[in-house]
Formats: sequence, C-alpha cells, structure tokens
Amino acid sequence: MKVGVLALQGAFARHVRALTALGCAAIEVRTESELDSVDALVMPGGESTTVSKLLDTNGLFDPIAERLQHGLPVFGTCAGMILLATGVLDGRPDQRSFAAIDIDVRRNAYGRQVDSFETDLTVDGLDGPFHAVFIRAPRVERVGASVDVMARIGDDPVLCRSGQLWVAAFHPELTDDLRIHQRFIEEL
Repeated sequence: MKVGVLALQGAFARHVRALTALGCAAIEVRTESELDSVDALVMPGGESTTVSKLLDTNGLFDPIAERLQHGLPVFGTCAGMILLATGVLDGRPDQRSFAAIDIDVRRNAYGRQVDSFETDLTVDGLDGPFHAVFIRAPRVERVGASVDVMARIGDDPVLCRSGQLWVAAFHPELTDDLRIHQRFIEEL
C-alpha cells in the first residue's frame, strides 16, 4: 500500500513517520505526479485557508477533487477535516473545500492556539482510550446521515468517517499511539 501525505504545510513528516512505522510505503505529495502514484492520501493539519491556496498554487486542488470523486481513500486531520467538509461555516470567501464528507465545521471553534488541549477519547473499535491532541481544532456542527461518528467530546463529533473518508478534529500524528492510522489503513 502506497499512502501519500499532502506535504504543503503542517505536521506531514509526523504522518509519514506513523505510516512508515505501520509498514506502509509513505511518500510526501507536492505534485500531481506524486498524487497519481498513491493508493490513499492523508491531509494533515495546518492553516486551512493557507492550505487551500497552496493546493491551487501547486495545481493539486482539481486533481485531488477528481481522485476523491473516483473513490480515493483520504484521512484528513484538523485542517484536513476542514478541507474535506461539505460546509465550512466560517470559511473565508477565497477558501475552497472538497465537499467530500457530509459534515459542516467551524474553524478554530475550540479556541486559539493558547486554548489547545489534550484529552483521552473513547474511539469505536479501539481497546482503551486514545490520547488526542487538539490545536486550534475545528468543531463539527452537523453530521449527515452517511457519516459515522467514531469519537466525541461531549456531544461534539471529533472523529468521523464516511466510506473510505476519515476526518479527525485532532492530531493523531502528534502521539506515539498509531491505532487510528492503523485502523484507517486496515479498512482500505
């Protein structure tokens, strides 16, 4: 399995490290030819409006959109969740999303950088809690009927999937716990 990690901004190297530790051939994706060579894609955190612009600048937005339409499995974390969401309730007018998973999100809804936090989550299908790191995290404000919620904080969904699209409001790559990456890979 060759898994690409969008390497335009954010903690992409940590995702590559996690995927490599799980035995995947993980590559950093910055070009359309690199995108064409992968079986799945991870879209890491970062600043969603900046990543949106970089996707256009690097000629990757339309090729990723086309691959998504043809069933490319994608795991989006934090900003990746925002980019994959159907609705970005507080997005900028120049910000684009792929509208690939039927959720609406609000950017930075848990607060600013100084409001970042860590917590243990109960995740469907995992034995024991998953320690999650939230940094300027988006909040899921609506979940469509086709979306499964796999973890919550209170009433807020923080890990969701729809088919082979997974999104997390947190950063699983910032821990040494590889179980969420592993589940994504195993279900491809």
